[in-house]
Amino acid sequence: MHIFKLIPAAILFLLAQQTLPAQTNPDVIYDTNIHTVRFHAYGDQESMAIYKLNSSDRTELHFDDMDNRVKSYYYTYQLCDYNWQPVNLSPFDFIKGFTQQRISTYRFSSIAYTRYVHYQATLPETNSMPIRSGNYIVKVFLDGDTSKLAFTRALLVLDSKASVSAQVLQPFTPDRYNTHQHLKFTVNLAGVNTSNASQQVKVVVLQNNRWDIAQGNVLPTFIRNNSLEYSNENNFVFAAGKEWRWLDLRSFRLLSERVDSANSKRTDLYVKADGDRSGQRYVYYADLDGKYLVTTYESINPYWQGDYANIHFKYIPPGNNAFADKDLYLIGQLTDYQLNESSKMHFNTERGIYENTQYLKQGYYSYGYALVDKNDPSKRTDMDGNYWETENSYTILVYYKSFTDQADQLIGISQINNRSDRPGFSF
Repeated sequence: MHIFKLIPAAILFLLAQQTLPAQTNPDVIYDTNIHTVRFHAYGDQESMAIYKLNSSDRTELHFDDMDNRVKSYYYTYQLCDYNWQPVNLSPFDFIKGFTQQRISTYRFSSIAYTRYVHYQATLPETNSMPIRSGNYIVKVFLDGDTSKLAFTRALLVLDSKASVSAQVLQPFTPDRYNTHQHLKFTVNLAGVNTSNASQQVKVVVLQNNRWDIAQGNVLPTFIRNNSLEYSNENNFVFAAGKEWRWLDLRSFRLLSERVDSANSKRTDLYVKADGDRSGQRYVYYADLDGKYLVTTYESINPYWQGDYANIHFKYIPPGNNAFADKDLYLIGQLTDYQLNESSKMHFNTERGIYENTQYLKQGYYSYGYALVDKNDPSKRTDMDGNYWETENSYTILVYYKSFTDQADQLIGISQINNRSDRPGFSF
């Protein structure tokens, strides 16, 4: 039986201000030999890796090892709470079958100038699969030894019991009215038996599938019958950004518009210099919302026939002067949104520009830049500006944990895009 009480709005307004620490990014590469890790729903590179419990859903895992020799890679699942902290349970409590599985499908690169071994797997396999809903970290490691961790990726296992209806609105507050987007949504818990929904249910919202800026664990504004309403004007407000910068690397032989030059062997490509776009007028164009696609013009299968090159990025700061007490980072799925030495732009004092080199596979990329305060990394500035009209996708995740559960169940997923018109002009 559902037991709900209508909680006074004033009390819930105060409670809704309480949030837990920011989300942990579960997507990390530990081995420098590993490149181009792709993990997504089967056949859809732009999607998240989501598996509906006890269904025929499948996900694809791809990665390249630049050592160019065959190795014994294994994977396993680690069940986590809603904030990606591992839960204290035996693997036999959430994995059916083998707790470790070898990745047996691989191919040496062909046609490509660069030599590497491409590995792939379709998850879950019938002899090793999750049996509980929730957040899972897929760990890939060498030689059956979990201490030899190569990389991790996020897998969402869904047991659908809740539905979500959502809207993306323009915020009312004057300082965010033209620059941010506000999510208002209602969670229907008709399929859940709960006695204290405000404590047992948590929600997490992602913008463009990004865990690094996820917002979550905000208490509902109202509880009515078996519905939770999240409508507080101060919660789930995201900087809207601008349409992402793009880079077409589908061919190294035929250079695209955004590539300035290349060396004779096409092993080094130089991207045209970028600059601050925050003062430019907003223009809509279709983009990948920070993601990238492994694809080529001139091969049959880009996963093992795609080539690699050093891609040199340049950013020109105002007045050709370095930013004081701030670091500039290249962000996007191409860097896993990590703020580390690999994604950091380094200032060239002689040329007065920031530079960074990424070793990238042929494909179509979207990317951006973030300015981060050296003393307080939580203070970030989007170098492209923020416009509320910007097209963004949002994913709402609903978690439930009863008083006897040892881990959060993932009981609902809803995805919404703030724009359906897709205009081709400024406004």
